[in-house]
Parts: sequence; C-alpha cells; structure tokens
Amino acid sequence: MTRTTSGSASRQRGDRRTAALARAVEDGLLGPHSPVVGLLDVDGVLAAVDALNEAFAGPAPVQHTFAAKACGLVPVLRLLADAGMGCEVASPGELEQALAAGFRYDRLVFDSPAKTVGELKFALAHGIAINLDNFQELARVDRLLAGREAAGPIGLRVNPQVGAGAIGAMSTATATSKFGVALRDPGAVDAVTEAFERRPWLNRLHAHVGSQGCPLPLIAEGIRVAYELAERINDRLGHARITGIDIGGGLPVNFTDEDDRPTYADHVAELREAVPGLFDGRYTLVTEFGRSLLAKSGTIGTVVEYTKSAGGRRIAVTHAGAQVATRTVFMPGSWPLRVGVFDAAGRPKRGPAQVVDIAGPCCFAGDLTATGVWLPAIEPGDVVALHDTGAYYFSSHFSYNSLPRPAVYGYRTDAGGRVRFALVREAQSVREVVEESGLAQAEALVDLRRA
Repeated sequence: MTRTTSGSASRQRGDRRTAALARAVEDGLLGPHSPVVGLLDVDGVLAAVDALNEAFAGPAPVQHTFAAKACGLVPVLRLLADAGMGCEVASPGELEQALAAGFRYDRLVFDSPAKTVGELKFALAHGIAINLDNFQELARVDRLLAGREAAGPIGLRVNPQVGAGAIGAMSTATATSKFGVALRDPGAVDAVTEAFERRPWLNRLHAHVGSQGCPLPLIAEGIRVAYELAERINDRLGHARITGIDIGGGLPVNFTDEDDRPTYADHVAELREAVPGLFDGRYTLVTEFGRSLLAKSGTIGTVVEYTKSAGGRRIAVTHAGAQVATRTVFMPGSWPLRVGVFDAAGRPKRGPAQVVDIAGPCCFAGDLTATGVWLPAIEPGDVVALHDTGAYYFSSHFSYNSLPRPAVYGYRTDAGGRVRFALVREAQSVREVVEESGLAQAEALVDLRRA
C-alpha cells in the first residue's frame, strides 16, 4: 500500500507557501519590478531529509547523497550538507559547487559518464568515491593508479536492462541506455566479474533505473539485479570484494496534489520485499535522491502581465515560461504542474472557476506552463504560482530570448505565520545577460573581417 504524507503536514506546507507568497509580494520580492521569483521552503526540505533517514534506518550503513543536478545552488547544497547529506555530482561544475558548499571529499560521489583524465586524477587524488561507467574507463583508472591503492571507493555502474518507465528520457535501464555496462549483452556478466577479479581497488556496484515515471517495482527489480551480481562476484572471489552498492535515486514525485506519494518508506518497503538481503548490514548502501527531496518545497511565483482570449480560450500571459519550466513547456504530458492564482496583494483568489491557459514570455507559441486549467478569473497584476518546482526549475535555466535568471529565496515561517526570507541567488540583471553574450568581444568579428 502506498503511503502519503499526513493531511496535516501537507496542509502546513501549503499554508507556509501561501504565507510566503503574500510576504514576497508585500516585501517587493515579487511584483512589477521583480515579475518572477523562486521560493524554497526550508522546513519542507529538512522534513524530506528526515523522512529519508527514517525510512532507511536499520543495520545497513547508508550514505545518503543529494543529486546536485536537481538544484545546483550553493546555499541549497550547503543546507543539505549541514543536514548530514552527501552529494552526488556528475560534472566539474557540480563538483566545484559541492566543494564550495562545504561537502568533504569523502561525502562526494562522482558519477559523470564522460569523465576526463583530469577529472579522474582529481577524484582519485582526493579520495572522492567514483562510479566508473565502462570498461574503457576502468582501463584509464588502471593507468592512473599504476598499481597504487585507491584513496576512496571505486564502483562500476551496471545497466540491469529491466526496461523503461513512463518517461523514456528519464529511464536509464533500458536495453540501449547510454549508462553503465549492459548486463544482458552477451558476455557482459563474465566481463564484469573478471574486472573485479583483476582489480583489488574495485569495490562497489552502482545501478540506477531512472527517475520520474519509473514505478517502485521497476526500480526494485534493477537493484535486485545489481545485488545478485554482487553476491555472485563475492562468492566467486571467496571474500567480500564488493562492500558497497550504490542504489541511485529516482523516487517519483506526485505532481497532482499536495501529498508526497510515494514516500521513502514505500520505496524501502518495496526493496525489502524484492531484495531482503540488501539491508542485512553486509553492504554499505549509497543513495542519490534529488527531485524527491526538493520538488514539493519549491514554488515559482510570477506576475500576470496581460490577459486575453483566442479562439474562445482565455490566456494569462506571465513572466515564467520555458526559461524556468523548460521540461513542462516542451513535455507537458510528462511534467504537468499544479497552478495557483493569487491577487495583486498575494492573497488566494476566490470565485467561480474559468478555463485558462497560463503562458510564459518566450517568443514561441508553445510557451505554456499549463493548458486548459480551471482557476478563478485572472486579471493583470495577479500572481500565478507554479507549485512543486523546487527541483530543476530553479537552477536549470534556459536562456531562450536572453531572459534573465530570476532571484531565488529560501523561507521559514514561525508558529504565528510570520515569514523570514534568505537570498539564495540574486536575480540576473539585463546588463549581466549582455555581458555573458560576449560584450567584451563586441568588435572581434568586425576586426576579423577587416584584417
């Protein structure tokens, strides 16, 4: 049975969000001069971390890492580090963000499928845990170590090829996925076993089935395949060469209402049913959750600039579109968002519902964050809230039309409903957009032409 957050906890989170939106309008963080802003509920994030730790409590040692790709903002990463999380990184930029946020080297996991020699040297020198992607990368590390012991854990990523979830692009355990060693390919299991036989420094397996759209049984099946391979290799070698299993992340997020569904407890229950030996303490477990830790705690607020109609359909034109909600705009069927509407003072609007499309500012027809939703009548100056946007939406900006990145604020509310804000990232100025577009080299091509 799938559990949900309690109705009380969901209502409290909604109440905090409503209070934060009203206060953001009152303080001028959201309004005519700041028409789009990101808001992150700090208490909601910490509650998600607590739920994760509680679900995995038991005899098996566990290192929980946050997937930095879900929100690569240093203050957010710092909050998670302070809460005891580690960090999974998949690029040089994410690695530097994690280090700047205060994660120790031994709290990092480096997972990029395209690591350079320089990146591998750095990770090996500092004892960062590495998950290698393929046999060529294994050979590269052979050369870099040159017979030396590794300073940190090193694993091999395998693809259990258990199939796709509802969103193909988010499924990483398909027959032809680009990630890891495909275990059902001819000779793959024997080749992986031989790789561990030949390399005393290789001591982890890594499997990640995918994220949003992957049901819990599919995720559990992929982890079961990795666990059984670890058992087979350790039996073959006669000792516990593999001491850790990185089970990835990928817990789906419920974007249809306020509740967390499924929960981390649901995920662990599914794993205990499918892979009971995983939790007996013989393996250190590593997790890499991202979206599920932050999504429900984030909101994008945006001012309605105009309202109009076309073909009988009402349209509200806002300042939040593909530049902040890229996946929703381009794949609305896979990434729908809940939408709320507030008046110019930031108070929830009431009244009869009307069908409306919520449009963004980008100059293409499909720039819609919601289509055909029922909302109270919207007027210019109102505020539209895009809910459940705490992961990816704040930090994965799409620079279409050279739209600047919005400011992001974290917030906490006290028992009396009073809200305190902390700046996470300043809004990008138009001048900064111009500078990033090559302002300092404005004459470069003209000079080349004249030379």
